[in-house]
Amino acid sequence: MDRRFLTVLGLSLVFALVVSSVFYQMSSKAGGKKPEVTDLRDVVIAARPLSVGVTVKAGDVKVIKLPTAQAPKGSFAKPEDVLDRPVISNILLDEPLLEGRLAQRGSGVGLAPIIPVGMRAVTVRVNDVVGVAGFVLPGMRVDVLITGEPPGAEIRVTKTVLQNILVLSAGATIQTDQMGKPVNAPNVTLLVTPAQAEMLTLAGNEGKIQLVLRNGGDQNIEKTEGLSVASLYGPHGKGVGGTRRSYDDLSAEEPPAPRPRIRPAPVAPVVVAPPVAPPVALPPPAPVSDQIIAIRGIEKRVENVSPKKADDAGRIQ
Repeated sequence: MDRRFLTVLGLSLVFALVVSSVFYQMSSKAGGKKPEVTDLRDVVIAARPLSVGVTVKAGDVKVIKLPTAQAPKGSFAKPEDVLDRPVISNILLDEPLLEGRLAQRGSGVGLAPIIPVGMRAVTVRVNDVVGVAGFVLPGMRVDVLITGEPPGAEIRVTKTVLQNILVLSAGATIQTDQMGKPVNAPNVTLLVTPAQAEMLTLAGNEGKIQLVLRNGGDQNIEKTEGLSVASLYGPHGKGVGGTRRSYDDLSAEEPPAPRPRIRPAPVAPVVVAPPVAPPVALPPPAPVSDQIIAIRGIEKRVENVSPKKADDAGRIQ
């Protein structure tokens, strides 16, 4: 084999090994070098899932270190800052505890901590379909309807009194009936203002309350006129397909004029005829004598025969 060829081949291999070793060292240094993070801070996270109304205890949290730039805003660095504070929003496992998820110490337990300042929680009893069947759940939005008889009106009216109300809780409690037996009582707790709380309480005492579900993203407040039984069946409307009339229109409407009274026809006075005297008996006609006609040939002769008279004893003379 040619010595020159072997020399060129050997030099090429040596050059290739040198170049590959240089690139390997450069790439290993670039990939293996990690930036040192020196700016770390402690963050309190949940050691287990925490539901609404739970008071945070020492075993519910733990502390980890995160870069300061990655630490959530409003997080806590010490467990002492979150202990004995109620949870007002569900917290997942390993999720940082934030100021907006916790209520202040001493604000109570259960629903009390989640009631914003200036708002009220009112519990109303609803029917079994709404409460027990699971259609109304915490976090949903509902409208409140009342059905009853307005003062001074002998008609039943359904009216929307509250709209876009937040449901805080829904469930059934055990109450007793008039006989003292336990019965299921479906209750729904709503978040309202003080004025709405008064309206809701009055509506519950004066009529029947019904909750209507609505889309949580629908924030519109609709102006409803209310509906009465008369409007529902249409005697005050414009017939089939006519315009529906509100309760206000019906209450403001003047009562219909009374129908004219039909007078009976005059009765003619009864004239009593004077008593009629009995007819006077006329004397019997004079007795007619009997006649005998005798015809002899062409001669005609009439002879009168006097009638026979009867005596007082009825004998004929």
